[in-house]
Amino acid sequence: MAGLALDGSNPDVGLLYEINGLAKSAPAWFDRIMEFVGEYGIMLGMVLLVLWCWWSVRRRGTAEDSVTAVAGIVWAPLAAGIALLVNIPIRGFVERQRPFREHAGLEVLVEGKNDFSFVSDHATMAMALAVGLFVVNRKFGVVAIGLALLEGFCRVYMGVHYPTDVVGGLALGTAVALLLSPLAMMLLTPLTAAVSRSDRLGRLVRSRGSSSAARRGGRTGTIGIREPRSGAVCGDGEKDLAA
Repeated sequence: MAGLALDGSNPDVGLLYEINGLAKSAPAWFDRIMEFVGEYGIMLGMVLLVLWCWWSVRRRGTAEDSVTAVAGIVWAPLAAGIALLVNIPIRGFVERQRPFREHAGLEVLVEGKNDFSFVSDHATMAMALAVGLFVVNRKFGVVAIGLALLEGFCRVYMGVHYPTDVVGGLALGTAVALLLSPLAMMLLTPLTAAVSRSDRLGRLVRSRGSSSAARRGGRTGTIGIREPRSGAVCGDGEKDLAA
C-alpha cells in the first residue's frame, strides 16, 4: 500500500509539523535529551518499572495472589515481544515511508531510520508492557501507560513517526496484551506455581516470608490454600461454636 497521510492538508501531517516544530525551537541540549529519552530512556524506565512491580508483588499478598501476579508480570514482556512480531507483516503490508522521506522541513533527531514507519515499534512495545502491568497492578500500570504515551509523543517530536504511527502502535500493543492475556495466564500460572514450589527458584515468585507460609500450607498439595480445619477457625472459633 502507498504511504498514508502524504497530503500536507491532512491533520496527521499538520500535527506532525506542530509537534516536531517544538524540536526546532528547543535548545540543542533539550533535543539531545529527547533523543535519548525517546530512543532508549523510556524503554529502560519501563524495564525498571516491571522489575519494581515484580519485587513489590512477590513480597505482598497471599501466596496464591503472588503466583497470579508474577505470571501476569511475565506476560507483560512476552506480550511486547509478540506485538513486535505481529507488527512485522503490518509494516510490510502498509509500506509507509518515514515522514522525513515524504515531507521537507522536519527536524530529524535520529538518523539511520530506513525501515517503514507504520506502526511504531517503540509505541507498540511500550503500551503492551504498560497494559500488561495495568492488569497486574493498577498503580504501576497507570505510571507505565503514562510512559507509553510519552514514548509516542517523543517519536513524533523526533521526526521519525507520524502521529497515526504512534496511535496504531498503542492500539496494537493494547490489543495483543489484552486479547491474548487469558490464554497466556492459563499457560503461565501453572508454570509460575511450579516455580514457586522450587527450593532454589521459589523466591522469584514469593519472598522468604510468604515462601515459608506456602510450605506450611503446602501439606494440602495446593498453592496458597490453607489446610481445612475441623470445627472452629482461629480466634473466634469458640464463640462461633457456642452460638
